[in-house]
Amino acid sequence: PTIPSEWNRASLLASFRGTVQNGLPLEIGDTVQILEKCEGKAVLQSQLICGVLQFETVVPTEDSVITEMTSTLRDWGTMWKQLYVKNEGDLFHRLWHVMNEILDLRRQVLVGHLTHDRMRDVKQHITARLDWGNEQLGLDLVPRREFSMVDPDDISVTELYRLMEHRHRKKETPVPASTHHLFVHMKSLMSSNLGEELEVFFYIYDSRESKPLSERFFVKLNKNGVPKSPEKTERQCTLFVDLGSGDLRKDVYIVVHIIRIGRMGAGEKKNTCSVQYRRPFGCAVVSIADLLTADSKDDHLLKVYACNTESDWYQIHDNIIKKVNSRYNLSGSNTGLAVALQLLHGDIEQLRREYMAIFTRGVSITRKLGFSDVIMPGEMRNDLYITLEKGEFEKGGKTVARNVEITVYALDVDGQILRGFVAAGSGEPGADEYHSFVLYHNNSPRWTEQIKLPIPVDMFRGSHVRFEFRHCSTKDKGEKKLFGFSFVPLMQEDGRTLPDGTHELIVHKCEENTNLQDYARYLKLPFSKAHLPGNNQAVKGTKESFWITSFLCSTKLTQNGDMLDLLKWRAHPERIGDSLSKLKEIDGSEIVKFLQDTLDTLFGILDESPQRYGLKVFDCLVHIINLLQDSKFQHFKPVMDTYIESHFAGALSYRDLIKVLKWYVDRIIEAEHQEHIQQVLKATEYVFKYIVQSRRLFALATGGQSEEEFRCCIHELFMSIRFFLSQESPGNGPITHTQAVFLRTFPAVYGELLKLFTVKEVATFVRETLGSLPATTHADCPLEAVKLQCIAKTVESQLYTNPESRCILLPVVLRLLQTHMQEQKDLVMCGHILTSMLSLIKRDDTEPSVSEEVDLIVDSLMGVLLRTILEISNRPQSTGGTMRLQFQDITGEFVACLLALLKQMKDKHYQQLLQSFTSKDELRDFLLQLFTVFRILIRPEMFPKDWTVMRLVTNNVIITTVLYLSDALRKNFLNDKFDYKVWDSYFYLSVIFINQPCLQLETFSPSKRKKILEKYGDMRVMMGCEIFSMWQNLGEHKLNFIPAMIGPFLEVTLVPQPDLRNVMIPIFHDMMDWEQRRSGNFKQVEAKLIDKLDSLMSEGKGDETYRELFNSILLKKIERETWRESGISLIATVTRLMERLLDYRDCMKLGEVDGKKIGCTVSLLNFYKTELNKEEMYIRYIHKLYDLHMKAQNFTEASYTLLLYDELLEWSERPLREFLNYPMQSEWQRKEYLHLTIIQNFDRGKCWENGILLCRELADQYESYYDYRNLSKMRMMEASLYDKIMDQQRLEPEFFRVGFYGKKFPFFLRNKEFVCRGHDYERLEAFQQRMLNEFPHAIAMQHANQPDQTIYQAEAQYLQIYAVTPIPDSQDVLQRDGVPDNIKSFYKVNNIWRFRYDRPFHKGTKDKENEFKSLWVERTTLTLVQSLPGISRWFEVEKRELVEVSPLENAIEVIENKNLQLRTLITQCQTRQMQNINPLTMCLNGVIDAAVNGGLARYQEAFFVKDYMMNHPEDGDKIGRLRELMFEQAHILEFGLAVHEKFVPQDMRPLHKKLVDQFHLMKSSLGIQEFPAYVRASPIHFPNGSPRPGRNSMPNILSPEGGRVVPRRSPLSYPAVNRYSSSSLSSQASNEVSNITGQSESSDEVFNMQPSPSTSSLSSNHSASPNVTSSAPSSARGSPQLSEKHKHARENSCLSPRERPCSAIFPNPLDPTQLHVLCVKVVKPAPSSWSLDTPLSDSVGKLLCPPVPPRPSYSDLCPTLHPFTHGVPVCRSRCQFPRAVGQLQQRIRH
Repeated sequence: PTIPSEWNRASLLASFRGTVQNGLPLEIGDTVQILEKCEGKAVLQSQLICGVLQFETVVPTEDSVITEMTSTLRDWGTMWKQLYVKNEGDLFHRLWHVMNEILDLRRQVLVGHLTHDRMRDVKQHITARLDWGNEQLGLDLVPRREFSMVDPDDISVTELYRLMEHRHRKKETPVPASTHHLFVHMKSLMSSNLGEELEVFFYIYDSRESKPLSERFFVKLNKNGVPKSPEKTERQCTLFVDLGSGDLRKDVYIVVHIIRIGRMGAGEKKNTCSVQYRRPFGCAVVSIADLLTADSKDDHLLKVYACNTESDWYQIHDNIIKKVNSRYNLSGSNTGLAVALQLLHGDIEQLRREYMAIFTRGVSITRKLGFSDVIMPGEMRNDLYITLEKGEFEKGGKTVARNVEITVYALDVDGQILRGFVAAGSGEPGADEYHSFVLYHNNSPRWTEQIKLPIPVDMFRGSHVRFEFRHCSTKDKGEKKLFGFSFVPLMQEDGRTLPDGTHELIVHKCEENTNLQDYARYLKLPFSKAHLPGNNQAVKGTKESFWITSFLCSTKLTQNGDMLDLLKWRAHPERIGDSLSKLKEIDGSEIVKFLQDTLDTLFGILDESPQRYGLKVFDCLVHIINLLQDSKFQHFKPVMDTYIESHFAGALSYRDLIKVLKWYVDRIIEAEHQEHIQQVLKATEYVFKYIVQSRRLFALATGGQSEEEFRCCIHELFMSIRFFLSQESPGNGPITHTQAVFLRTFPAVYGELLKLFTVKEVATFVRETLGSLPATTHADCPLEAVKLQCIAKTVESQLYTNPESRCILLPVVLRLLQTHMQEQKDLVMCGHILTSMLSLIKRDDTEPSVSEEVDLIVDSLMGVLLRTILEISNRPQSTGGTMRLQFQDITGEFVACLLALLKQMKDKHYQQLLQSFTSKDELRDFLLQLFTVFRILIRPEMFPKDWTVMRLVTNNVIITTVLYLSDALRKNFLNDKFDYKVWDSYFYLSVIFINQPCLQLETFSPSKRKKILEKYGDMRVMMGCEIFSMWQNLGEHKLNFIPAMIGPFLEVTLVPQPDLRNVMIPIFHDMMDWEQRRSGNFKQVEAKLIDKLDSLMSEGKGDETYRELFNSILLKKIERETWRESGISLIATVTRLMERLLDYRDCMKLGEVDGKKIGCTVSLLNFYKTELNKEEMYIRYIHKLYDLHMKAQNFTEASYTLLLYDELLEWSERPLREFLNYPMQSEWQRKEYLHLTIIQNFDRGKCWENGILLCRELADQYESYYDYRNLSKMRMMEASLYDKIMDQQRLEPEFFRVGFYGKKFPFFLRNKEFVCRGHDYERLEAFQQRMLNEFPHAIAMQHANQPDQTIYQAEAQYLQIYAVTPIPDSQDVLQRDGVPDNIKSFYKVNNIWRFRYDRPFHKGTKDKENEFKSLWVERTTLTLVQSLPGISRWFEVEKRELVEVSPLENAIEVIENKNLQLRTLITQCQTRQMQNINPLTMCLNGVIDAAVNGGLARYQEAFFVKDYMMNHPEDGDKIGRLRELMFEQAHILEFGLAVHEKFVPQDMRPLHKKLVDQFHLMKSSLGIQEFPAYVRASPIHFPNGSPRPGRNSMPNILSPEGGRVVPRRSPLSYPAVNRYSSSSLSSQASNEVSNITGQSESSDEVFNMQPSPSTSSLSSNHSASPNVTSSAPSSARGSPQLSEKHKHARENSCLSPRERPCSAIFPNPLDPTQLHVLCVKVVKPAPSSWSLDTPLSDSVGKLLCPPVPPRPSYSDLCPTLHPFTHGVPVCRSRCQFPRAVGQLQQRIRH
């Protein structure tokens, strides 16, 4: 462990295994606490381990880069793991590799064996990777200098800004490279007709100029088309270097020429001839511009073309580029050249580092023809390029043209062949000779082949090149016969080399056996027709010629005679004047080649003939100096500097140079043409360098003689300069331009003058010179900008850095700066100057001069600096990228300057600044400006996102300044001098200061937070304390800020900093107190708090801790106030709102829309409406809820939600403002739009009945306005909705009761129960899984019992879910006959307030033989706060009621239910509604099979025995009812079997027969021989063969009263309905009677519809039944036995089938209106039960899910029609039996 002596803890930097004696194993990162040190040992504690640690105190001396690396890698480690969790695999792996690289580099640095240069490279690599990682991870930009982190306290703010800006610019906008290189890798040539070796030549070609730009790259391929030397990559790969930006054009191409080596004809048969020729094969081209966009990793497959005529080979590439298709064609359909091409950018040395793989494996360098755009000193080249252009040859006595081949040799001065100096191109080593390719039978061949002769300079003189011409025979021998030669010498007699250009060489004829080794003989012959003497006409007239083009690229040899004349001036003194004059015409590259020799020549001439040639030498010197200003030669400036320092020897030259320079300056004003003088002044820097060096040499040689004379000359020179600078020129006069030229070069002279003069003397020179400039200039004068540039260079010079000279120069600089900034001119340059000035001032400087400087700058620039920042910040930003960047640069620099200045100011400076204001208004304006500027500085866009360091420095300066100025605010603007605007600006600044993202330390990593706290502390708390202090000083003026400052202060208190909250929350008590004094209440405070809370918390501010703190602090504060009660009410309201807002925000963080989000929004919406009465917020949350529903496709709920807003509007013309997404419009228009939207959503949600009501309302509006067009559309829409009701199928949703128990649930769910409307096809298991997904931490409870208090108070989440059954309100629709099921299905599951759930249990002793005896049902009825569906898919349960159902009642319900199901299926089968008979078959089978196996017998055993009847005498009627139902079921089964027989298919006949047999067994088991009269009538009948339509108006669901037809009653007050059956027989029958009788007493009967959880052996299918409430009339519950009279009447009314004259099968011949026979039957109500498919033993006492849908009980269906009673409607009335039959007949007639 590293244990610093001042710490009592140690952190492990490396793991320690602890294998030694008393060793303590520790891992990296473990913290060891030092408990005690004694004699070199330490007693320590690490977690639970205590021991003794032997240690040494280690003082860390590691490099700062290593320190940064270590801390950065620790931060990265945590974030790197998070990348894996977030599934960002790519960055995860890249960062892993970079971290390993950094660790490897760290080891290299720690080892310490690196050279200085290598250490620098390693640190550069480390910091580059650290910066890359920080950028990728979104961490802060680190300011660095020389790879080390910079402490902001050690440098000025302006310097810090420059470092940050430089690093940001480097990251954002990399400098475009001026040099480019092309990497070429030859892969292979693919062709079907190979078989010969190939030579491939690559070069870069400029098609605009029709000339090559580079030498050739040469690759040899074998017969398979792949490189011959695959192991030598430098023979396959090359780098075309030094391409300029101008070379990356569309018309610059890579040209590839392919030459085959073999027989003359490609298709010739093999013969004995072994001679091989180089013959053209193909050509390919590709534009360099295409490579700029291509993927560098992809290989390119270039098409290879061949020329149609061999004589066009020399221009095939031009023809391909120009697409002259007639002259070339594809070499082969599948011929292609595979090559890798990649453009690289930057300096070649930089590429060597970045692309090490390319250079380490070997790559040849292919150069440009000529020098690159930038010539570097020390570069050595001597390359002669010769292009074999063309030839003209005679036939030589042959009948056909020759096959000419050229052989090229280079020979030295002795005639020896220069070995290895003839190169076909880079890539292959040089050879001794070169053979051209051969064109078949061509006496005028054109080759255009380029070769390179890299002959050394010392071998150039006397060397020549010889070209031998041979005819290649195609006969068997294949001989090559020499028939001529040409030659060319490389250097002329005067030392000049062969001039560049085309040369026509003479072809000297010779025999085949001519000996050319005797070079001396042919060298005497003329070599070129241009060099022939005039009398040699014979040779001139010869037809045979050979043309070459030569080009020399040499850094040592010249082709220029004038250059040679100048350098050899002593040999020809008479030519000196001409040579000096011609120097300006010589090419610059020739001058820089011989720069030192040329300068020696000039100063040699000056020393010998100063009077005669002084002016010309000076002009030549100026020309050379200005030549080096050219970008192409600028790298030669150091060469001249070295020459001046080390080689210059002109000790007397300074006199002549000063004299000529003064002569030029004195003539500036009179000169008409200023161009030459301007060229002289451009060279001022180097002229002064020569003057100073010459004087130093003279002083050294003479011991300092003539010093006064020299000083006098310099003073006179500066007087002349000042005089010419002081001249005012109108507009853009020539003198003004000359002045500008001098000012640009003047600052470069300072350093030279300092070599001979003192700092103060030079500063005085500069001050006087700059002071002589004209004060007033024109607005468009170019001199103004140049003045500033000169000042900028002055400030950055060594002269200004010195404090002695700075105090002399500062007034001049400040005066110029102030002028420009006041006029808002050249602000960019002003910013640079000010930045440089303030970078020199250090905070810890104690010298008085520094304090005086700060005083001067503050006095001159503080005001104008503030105004400038305000001005440029308020300017509209340009859309152009360049202008925007410039704007940011200016602002940033001025801001940095202001911060630097404020940081330097101390108490004394602030006092002087405040005292300088002569009036309160001036001080007020200054403070307002400063506070406004500070607010600008705090803006997030002020600095780039990752400039946290800069932001923290800014904030530190701001808070320091604010603390200084707070006193001024209190002293000058309180009491009677109170100024609201200043105080408001102060508070506003303080609030946004605290809320800055960069100060929210909680969001930072622990290490970053620790660093900030150690350096600056928590600046939010400091500012919060200052706000509180200033607020307390306000006194009664606080009322000016109520309620305006409530929102801002609330935002401050929401910052999660405990100390800040404790300081700021009490201000709200103060505000309440002052508002109470003023108004007698604090409604304003409450309203503002509520309004701001919503917006602030929705932004993510605030937490549960804040809610508790807000509540506790304010409650404690108001304990002793007189207005305590109203205060408590306000605090409670705000706290409850916070609870809901926090829940809402937490829910909204989740991804998908779920019930939690919707429920939370509903809770908040209702709170705003009911408790706060905030209509605007209420409407906003309506629309938020609407958006959630639409996203989840809850279209019905979305409609109900939007309806809330619709109901707030009226059909009026009141104008409404623009709001949310609504435009400005009238109230009528908005309500119309809402109606249409709601109708559309009701349509999508298949809630068409509700849509119809809105259609009607909208149609009424259109009709009242006579808008018949829209009325027509609306009626058509209404009609379409009716059609959809009848034609489209609707699914009936399930409903589920959900209980949320435990303290971990959100406030709006906690310990509450809800009923939820399920999705389509969603059953209990799916719903339960969905809820568990929404609440992943919840535990599902496995029972349906109400939880106890331990569950309520648990710190957990418990979910209790089970299915419930809806109890509809609209019973009149459901019970009416003739209403189609499509319509009924809507009323079964819509507008539901109450739901039912049954739980079976055994009361008393359970009979194992027959469990039905003790099976009771606990029936729970839940009433909701709102009906479903509504604005949510779930609503809270408002009330719950429990009722117990006895076993007998349960049995009655089961059988009633099954009877109803049978009736329904039989009806569907009869009316052909059922396409498949299987449902009826299964139902019949289930009932008959269950009955045969003892189902009904169990009921007989349980309830028909004497014991039960004696013990339960009150159940006599119910037992009778059960018996009736059993007989009725048997009769229904008999009729069902008859129907089944009629429709059963043939293959199911055996099953039908089995059912009939079992039915007879069932009848016998029940002891039924003949059915009683009251059940012999068929249970299925429609009087006219089809249901009679019933009229029913749809309840107004959307009405304000809640839209329920039936008024709300007790929980068990609504008749039941069959949910699953497609039609209800009994309800149809009851509606038939209702239509005749009107409202019967049965409408007062109340029924339940929850399925019973008991098990019945009667059926294996789902069945359910409703229950009769205990609130039924007493006569119905248990009436005495019927009198014989009534029995007789009942029996007579129920005729047997044999007695009936008509039936459903035999049509009724009588008119029903003539029939008056009436049969009456009294049916006693009984409690209901239900059945499940599962066996009873498995279901009792468990959570039964899902409950089976209910069926109406048989008793509920009365009155009903019996079809076999002579066509007379038979009514079963629930009226008291003693009523006269006549009365009932009267009712029916009515």
